[in-house]
Amino acid sequence: MNPKGLASSRMLCRALRRFGQMLVRRCTLEEKKTEPTPLRWLSTLDLVALGIDYTLGAGVYFLAGEVASNQAGPATVICFLVAGLSCALAGLCYAEFAVRVPHSGSAYLYSYVTIGELWAFITGWNFILSYVAGAASVAQAWTRAFDYLIGNQISQTLHESILHVQQVLAEYPDFFAMGLVLLLTGVLALRARESVLFTKMITLVSLLILVFVIISGFIKGDLHNWKLTEEDYVKAGLNDTSSLGPLGSGGFVPFGFEGILRGAATCFYAFIGFDNIVTRAEEAQNPQRSIFMGIVISLFICFLMYFCVTSALTLMVPYYQLQPGSPLPEAFLYIGWAPACYVVAIGALCTLFTTILNDMFSARWVISVMAKDGLLFHVLSRTHTSRHIPIVATVVLGIMAAVIAFFFELIHLVDFMSIGILFTHSLVAICILILRYQPEVKNGRNESVVQEENGPAAEQLTLQELLFTGSSSPTPLSGRVVYVCSSLLVLLLTLLCLVLAQWPVLLSGDPLWISVVVVLLVLIIGITGVIWRQPQSSSHLPFKVPALPLLPLLSVFVNVCLMMQMTAATWARFGVSMLIGFAIYFSYGIQHNLELSSSTLECMESSDSHGMLVREY
Repeated sequence: MNPKGLASSRMLCRALRRFGQMLVRRCTLEEKKTEPTPLRWLSTLDLVALGIDYTLGAGVYFLAGEVASNQAGPATVICFLVAGLSCALAGLCYAEFAVRVPHSGSAYLYSYVTIGELWAFITGWNFILSYVAGAASVAQAWTRAFDYLIGNQISQTLHESILHVQQVLAEYPDFFAMGLVLLLTGVLALRARESVLFTKMITLVSLLILVFVIISGFIKGDLHNWKLTEEDYVKAGLNDTSSLGPLGSGGFVPFGFEGILRGAATCFYAFIGFDNIVTRAEEAQNPQRSIFMGIVISLFICFLMYFCVTSALTLMVPYYQLQPGSPLPEAFLYIGWAPACYVVAIGALCTLFTTILNDMFSARWVISVMAKDGLLFHVLSRTHTSRHIPIVATVVLGIMAAVIAFFFELIHLVDFMSIGILFTHSLVAICILILRYQPEVKNGRNESVVQEENGPAAEQLTLQELLFTGSSSPTPLSGRVVYVCSSLLVLLLTLLCLVLAQWPVLLSGDPLWISVVVVLLVLIIGITGVIWRQPQSSSHLPFKVPALPLLPLLSVFVNVCLMMQMTAATWARFGVSMLIGFAIYFSYGIQHNLELSSSTLECMESSDSHGMLVREY
């Protein structure tokens, strides 16, 4: 090769290397003392109330009826159990991050610390879209509750007067949901944070109403509704043939195992929001304890509410007679308690109102943080000088949520939000897996940098050192081994979930598919064993995820399995949204991030021994 060609190839290699380093540059967080300050005023009880209010919203008032009537029947209680397990595993990972990094954060910050800028952008972008879609979906649920109180006049008028586009957009444009979002955008522009006292009052009212629903269901419920047969459908005049079709096959699991999986993927939406507790870490009196307790207790209470309310609902009313739009009020009409239906509907209005605001607060917070970091347009971080409210971010997210609420169907927004949060929860689990096997951060410098500067020029990896490291603490080499192995496991677990999604073929005994599953399982077990043999960080923390590396990997597996249950249309919407995000990142974020002199936290930039930019907070 001539000298010019050799020089050109070297320049190209250097350019590609710099580009790759920009994609994976990470920030390191120097742990700070958590001494009480005037701003640290949130107790554990406050955080639990916030977690319940973030989580217990449209899921309990509307989603339970939707899943029971169309996807799982009485087995919806199992769907909530599976979805709750997925969130519990993710909650453990969030809890460790909260005690490890007692700063206000989210999965965006955690992935930035652990796996690099590109994945941090993907995580933050998913959070923004998911919570904007969440605000839009809850606004639609609110209008349905209000519509029920006035005799369904809104839906009937819009349905009769406006043409609709099936399969793509909503049955009819929801003018009222759009107006509600725009109204609350104005409220959001006047407040920097939600009122904790108001939130606690609404949470108490919601819990009292749901306890009333549970007691009523157990009093007026009929166990026969969990054991329906084909004869019950025929007697009800709903089916006069031997095939039940869309009504399912009767019994406790009328739609089969596939219905449970699909229902669990949808029910995951009901648990979204608990992770917002970590955004209040800097306001917590004792973040290293209260954040963990807030996540665990609020998740447990929400699961009990979902499980018991769904049980009561399907005991009171046969699942095929549930009305997806307003199942709880209709259930009281069915049992002859007409006045109670209005109490439940009014309770739903109050709860959903605060849920919309919480989703919009969360979306605005992530937008503002990413804009300050330079990954989104810097204009979005501009704040009102006296109130410190990001006005531009508030207006932009309000317009986005209003447009989405106007055009898209509620169930489509539920699935879209679920797939985005499932993705981010998987990233958090991988972050914990990687971070626990990395060298310690001491005096603001990563131990791997110190070891590389003072130690040998390079470490040689052999099979013996892969399984028997000979070190009780993580080294740069063992950290890289875990990083690579974790990436391989994510790929293998995704392939396994894709194969398991074809479970009817597996049950038929096809040797090819069974062989593929066996090979994937062997590889997964082998690589997991390699990670298990690596030394873990010995730093003392008030809480650590137990049973590493199994629990984070189980979290990823459950999340990916639920994602595989989403429809092709949901994946298409998710793909389009990600393409828009990548366009923003590669045209703006990757270039402007380095130009910032400050970020969410005070930041200084330095280069490590390899020339990779490390942002130290």
